[in-house]
Amino acid sequence: MLTLDSDKPRCNCGIFGIFGHPEASVMTYYGLHALQHRGQEASGIVSSEFNRSGKKGKFNVVKGIGLVSDIFKDDETLKTVLNGTGAIGHNRYSTTGSTGNKANIQPFMVNYKGGNLALAHNGNLTNFHTLRERLESAGTIFQSTSDSEIILHLTARSQQQDQVLQIKEALEAVTGAYSLVILTDTSLIAARDPHGFRPLSLGRLDGSFVVASETCAFDIIGAEFVRDVEPGELLIVDQEAIVQNAPRSLRISASKSGCHQCIFEYVYFSRPDSRIFGESVDRVRRKLGKLLAEESPIVPESPDDPVIVISVPDSSNTATLGFVSQNVKKNVKSRLEIGLIRSHYVGRTFIQPIQHDRELKVKTKFNTVKGVLKDRVVVIVDDSIVRGTTSKQLVKLIREAEPREIHFRVSSPPIKFPCHYGMDFPSREELIANRLDQDIEAIRQELGVDSLAYLSLDKLLESVPHESGSNYCTACFSGQYPVPIDREVSKDAHDE
Repeated sequence: MLTLDSDKPRCNCGIFGIFGHPEASVMTYYGLHALQHRGQEASGIVSSEFNRSGKKGKFNVVKGIGLVSDIFKDDETLKTVLNGTGAIGHNRYSTTGSTGNKANIQPFMVNYKGGNLALAHNGNLTNFHTLRERLESAGTIFQSTSDSEIILHLTARSQQQDQVLQIKEALEAVTGAYSLVILTDTSLIAARDPHGFRPLSLGRLDGSFVVASETCAFDIIGAEFVRDVEPGELLIVDQEAIVQNAPRSLRISASKSGCHQCIFEYVYFSRPDSRIFGESVDRVRRKLGKLLAEESPIVPESPDDPVIVISVPDSSNTATLGFVSQNVKKNVKSRLEIGLIRSHYVGRTFIQPIQHDRELKVKTKFNTVKGVLKDRVVVIVDDSIVRGTTSKQLVKLIREAEPREIHFRVSSPPIKFPCHYGMDFPSREELIANRLDQDIEAIRQELGVDSLAYLSLDKLLESVPHESGSNYCTACFSGQYPVPIDREVSKDAHDE
């Protein structure tokens, strides 16, 4: 069984939380809908009917395999089953081998000595194996194969008396990437790891507080963006925070090597209408395209014969706009055209991976506008090349439209290393840049294009903001991992 996006890296989830709203689950549903691009295989919502007396409240849960709209088809589910003024939600992208494991669908929910807890996690814990083996040796029974469950067990085993301090102690024991929303009997807690790998934002809505992976989730419900949750920050939103209009903030143990935000969020994962890491994604992607045009321009043979520039929809649309605008600024005659049409109604193809079916898979997702491409010099702009299989078939599809030349431009450097911090990349051996020894000419020949150029790592770093000492994780391009891995993270061991 092949996924149509098998040649792109996958982000493993999106998270959303809200506290103090009479329609908390409805707002969470819409928030998850806006974050559907971050996870399309499973979704869930846990709501809380808060008990202000300090006693255990009632938690409600609905989750399953499928899109948000598949799982929450019935309005009554949100209005009568998922009652309460607080809720958290999760969209999941599973990794190979564990798609059908329903035990891994988040949010996770437990009842322990400190009360109810529900948790939704975006990221990968790099000391997962060590911690799990230690807990299992001490008698802990795990219900899932997910690293996220570790946080719940560590919280339950803490000897701290205060629940917030129990959670803080648990987070101080884990390493790697995590952005979290946690629901308790009296509060919503949001946390971001000290390196700040994954994005997490705080907003306001009608006197309530909301937290989400991306600000596009605020826009759909009309919430106001307040600020990013800082790297290494733990925010507590409770009734006191509502009254005082400010969550309480604690610091998790600081990172010795500083902040390392995932630069690939800007390249591909986040929606262009979101604001993450203090900057508009749209603005960064336009700059990526402009710098790509500076480094690797395409000059037409004749001033009366403009270059036709097309994007690989939808993730490279914005970078393509930047590429064309910079060409025009430099008096390079270029014209942005819609040369590829993407079907948005394709899920999975249940076909065998033989050559003919690989071509059919691409044609199911894309089709060319032949009149735009025939007899033209065509530049394809894409955000990244991973395995190269889809890019190769895409070039072949465009060749059928009979362009005079095809040039390929990529708004990021060659991907050479897997990610251990929350992105589902193929193994190093499957990456085309490694398989062909990082030889750009060999990659060009395999793709079947007239020229190929990637954006340099220096220009990628130039495109992103560097305010307040912000630094970025570039491990998938550079191989420089800011947090050590206790052992190679198994694809079956992480499943958000």
